[in-house]
Amino acid sequence: MLNAYPDSIGNNLSDLVTMLEKPEFKDVFSLFYVLPTFFNSDLDRGFSIIDYNLNKELVSESDLEDLEHLNIQLKFDIVLNHLSVASPQFKDLLKKGEQSKYKDFFINWNSFWKGNGIMGDDGIIIPKKEFLEKLFMRKSGLPILKVPFPDGSTQPYWNTFYQKINDDNTFLGQMDVNAKSELVWDFYEETLQKLSDFGCKILRLDAFAYLHKEIGQSNFFNTPGTWQYLERINKIAKEKNLILLPEIHAEYGLNLHEEIANEGYQIYDFFLPGLMIHTLETKNSESLIKWANEIINKGYKTVNMLGCHDGIPVLDLKGKEINGAYNKGLLEDNEIKNIMNVILERGGRVKNLYNADGKKISYYQINATFYSALGEDDKKLLLARAIQMFMPGIPQVWYLDLFAGKNDYEAAEKAGNGGHKEINRTNLTLQEIEVGLKKEVVLKQLDLMRLRNTLKAFSGEIKINETPKEEVDILWQNKNYFANLRANLKTLSFAIKYGNEYEVNEMRST
Repeated sequence: MLNAYPDSIGNNLSDLVTMLEKPEFKDVFSLFYVLPTFFNSDLDRGFSIIDYNLNKELVSESDLEDLEHLNIQLKFDIVLNHLSVASPQFKDLLKKGEQSKYKDFFINWNSFWKGNGIMGDDGIIIPKKEFLEKLFMRKSGLPILKVPFPDGSTQPYWNTFYQKINDDNTFLGQMDVNAKSELVWDFYEETLQKLSDFGCKILRLDAFAYLHKEIGQSNFFNTPGTWQYLERINKIAKEKNLILLPEIHAEYGLNLHEEIANEGYQIYDFFLPGLMIHTLETKNSESLIKWANEIINKGYKTVNMLGCHDGIPVLDLKGKEINGAYNKGLLEDNEIKNIMNVILERGGRVKNLYNADGKKISYYQINATFYSALGEDDKKLLLARAIQMFMPGIPQVWYLDLFAGKNDYEAAEKAGNGGHKEINRTNLTLQEIEVGLKKEVVLKQLDLMRLRNTLKAFSGEIKINETPKEEVDILWQNKNYFANLRANLKTLSFAIKYGNEYEVNEMRST
């Protein structure tokens, strides 16, 4: 699965299709996760949706036809938790106020907390301490944006994620929707049909764990409300022949990944990026192999990645205390800190989580290209890609990793506050693609990906063979077909043997 924005290559999706039509990309990809600037949006590089119509500056109907001709199926996002202030629904609310059809489509902070807090001098209710302490925050301060109404008043609306307020009092914001409103569910149904018509096969549910809100809960994966919402959206998806992929970042020790998988959903393997860096830096495969065996033994259906449009997850690897008992993480806290320190020393940027008082409560993710996180070492990148291609699940590949992209400090600085993610989102020109396709680190990755995408062995069973901790040995078998990766973490080398009972082929790192 390729992962990119419509304009990550060249100027638009047409240029990206031109890249995919090159002979070097033949049989490399079966899926394409197109990020949501595919639609009309205005903030957070696409995740503040105005509407789910084609962004005609970047995408055309003919692009979709070309991708279909290449036998590449599509994966899209639906951002369940929020919409832009520029969405038709929120604009109607701003124009008509209490008379708007969409009065209850979004969440008025004061209305939500009425009777459960104290009104401050600024006209904003501060929830009671026992409620406020439970809230899971994505940024410092209360999650609100104050917006002007036709009667001259200013009202606080729930705004979990990004906002931008300009000097001229214009503003942008991702406004949380009110899933208790049937109009919101009508909107979801219309959107899923629209995405299906665009050719969507897999639908990623962005920020779905924040959707259910209830006084006295953390408002992150509230139960049972979140499960009820997920079941309801899944029923709509099945009617549209869509496969859901719920997106959630949480500590491994919380076991949410297992709960979601046990309900039959695909899950994101957000654990692999950090585990891969740990494995390569320590030359120890034990934690990685333990996770791979868990996926196999418990039958998880995963989509994995190394880099992506977001950061390298680190919070996800942690353990968690539940009801007085501590569930271990995939790595110890000191091992996670070592990963963070290595990436930060190599130029990465850290993203933290905060409480309502603005105090940091946890690290969340590190922003860097995966190549720079590995010290810009071609051998490490190739070995990481080889192991990823042999891991269970669908391998998702960030376009910039494929071309060994380096940290873009200028873009991160230019983006200002909250622009840390731009360090890993450099757009590549078609000329840069031509140069990249002459590099061994790029061509060898394409060979590895083509192997994974075309060999019948990968439709069969996977087995992790026992090895010393500095080695990895993974075998895939499907009837008479096989593919076997053997890697040495000390030398950063690998060999792949593949074929059937009549013919055996080999691919080596050098």
